[in-house]
Amino acid sequence: MKFGILGIDHVVLRVKDEAAALAFYCGVLGCEEERRVDELGLIQLRAGSSLIDLVPVSGELGRRGGPPPGAGGHNMDHVCLRIESWDEAALLAHLRANGIEPGEVGRRYGAEGQGPSIYIADPDGNTVELKGPPDGRD
Repeated sequence: MKFGILGIDHVVLRVKDEAAALAFYCGVLGCEEERRVDELGLIQLRAGSSLIDLVPVSGELGRRGGPPPGAGGHNMDHVCLRIESWDEAALLAHLRANGIEPGEVGRRYGAEGQGPSIYIADPDGNTVELKGPPDGRD
């Protein structure tokens, strides 16, 4: 059976501080809470056409993954979120206004080709790449 990958469906992040994670992903990045399954300890956030699942380490699902994320190791390298539109100065100002020190803006290759991106960290130290449109598109 042959199949093609259309894009990222969801990413699951184990988090230590649910409130801080929600403030970051919803308040700073603009995701919206779509679904919550309290008995499992699962919060699903809409991120464009994808979902970011937050799993507090204190909940049923979170405890299954072992120790919480931290300096000793991460549960993943990074997640890349394709954002629209790309206004570098406004984006950097927004991140800094929310207490987030962004990495260096660079041109990197992604699913749609080469374009601008920046790396930041969420409250649990997970790396998030914010990716703009490919070169030649606004």
